[in-house]
Amino acid sequence: MSVRLDGDVIRLEGACRVEEAETLVGLLQAQATRAVDLSQCRHLHGAVVQVLLAFAPPILGEAPEPFIRDLLAPAVRRNVMRASEPSSATTDFGPFSGGADGPLQTRS
Repeated sequence: MSVRLDGDVIRLEGACRVEEAETLVGLLQAQATRAVDLSQCRHLHGAVVQVLLAFAPPILGEAPEPFIRDLLAPAVRRNVMRASEPSSATTDFGPFSGGADGPLQTRS
């Protein structure tokens, strides 16, 4: 298994496939303060990437793979900072707004 709980740290190791996303969600839902260590991660399926971006856990370690290290980890860290801001009750999608009531609409 590529997703492993080690104390309060979730370690992503090797290639994390689509099946690992559900495991990661469960671990993060059980304890939202858990950090994720990417230092041994070399590939992430898009579903796992989405979980990381949605939950924005603290990130530990530096992944050897450039996409994870240079793009994903900084994006998750930015989401962590936004989540700690008082106005983070809603997600800002830039110039677009929308919701369950209807299609996306451009705000002015």
